[in-house]
Amino acid sequence: MSFSDRHTLSVLVENKPGVLTRVAALFARRAFNIHSLAVGPTEHPEISRITVVVDAADLPLEQVTKQLNKLVNVLKIVELEPDSSVQRELLLVKVRADDASRTAVLQVVELFRAHVVDVAPDAVTIEATGSEGKVKALLAALEPHGIREIVQSGAVAIARGSRSMTDRAAERVVRPA
Repeated sequence: MSFSDRHTLSVLVENKPGVLTRVAALFARRAFNIHSLAVGPTEHPEISRITVVVDAADLPLEQVTKQLNKLVNVLKIVELEPDSSVQRELLLVKVRADDASRTAVLQVVELFRAHVVDVAPDAVTIEATGSEGKVKALLAALEPHGIREIVQSGAVAIARGSRSMTDRAAERVVRPA
């Protein structure tokens, strides 16, 4: 699957139990591979944003988007194009770093503008934020030193510019009296 078959969808949903399960199940029923999935609150407490990166050809993705729109708790769906959005991933990686290799590991950390967040006598834990390409490049640079453990978030993404996709969606949420 090439990067051109990868699509990033930003899905605004009502912040209610079970919504994430229904959204993910829709992709599963259509046999789409979810590359990454991230969910969190927005500036409106009653709305959550699901960022899903899915491997799909163009036509079937349109069918899934239409079916997502039919789900009662889905407020808005936008496909975020790489050129018109900011997309980032968070990486925590534990790397072997004894006295002999620590300086070299720290040089890689500095080169990628990452941060050391924990130090042990024989390892360091590094935090990095960036595009998928930056994260992969950092991991490749650290690989020769010995990666002990990786924790990586899915992509989070937002459209460039001043417009907010949540403004109109917040108007659609029914607030309890």
